[in-house]
This record gives sequence, C-alpha cells and structure tokens, in this order.
Amino acid sequence: MPAPGAPLFQAAAANLNPWTEAKVGTGNPDRGPLLIISGEKDHTVPWAIANASYKQQKDDQAITEIVEIRGRGHALTIDSGWREVADTALEFVKRFV
Repeated sequence: MPAPGAPLFQAAAANLNPWTEAKVGTGNPDRGPLLIISGEKDHTVPWAIANASYKQQKDDQAITEIVEIRGRGHALTIDSGWREVADTALEFVKRFV
C-alpha cells in the first residue's frame, strides 16, 4: 500500500534526533490509562524492555499497568490464544469507560 515514508524515517532516527515526532511524551497529565501487554516468551520486545517502558510511565498521574501473558511470544494478537490477550485488554478498558 502506498504511504508517506516520513513516519518510518522518524521512527528509524528517533534515537538520534531529540526533537523527533516519534518521541514518547512521558509526563503528559492528559493521557488516558495505559496497559502494557507483554508475552512471556517474547524475544523481540522482552519483559525487561516492556517493564522499562512501564517504569517510565508509572509515575504519571494517569493509570499505568503492565501484564505478562504466560506462554506467549511477540505475536500476541495473531497467534492462537489471541482471545486471552483481547479479553485482558477489554477488561482493562471496561474499568475506565
């Protein structure tokens, strides 16, 4: 599908450009609740990375939670067992709607 390449280049250079649009805005008091879902067997974004993201956000006034789904890898929503991931996310959303 044709699409602008700018977001790809911004994401690729995010660590080199401190003013990038791809930078995560931590400390934003207006953000909504955040749920970080990690797979126990995820080697692409392992627990240490997901947990570091959680720690970066948890001190905000907004709610931040983290969940590890046992026995799952990186493809949380496209592998068998996706319903457990969807149910986890849905239960989180229901608490705030």
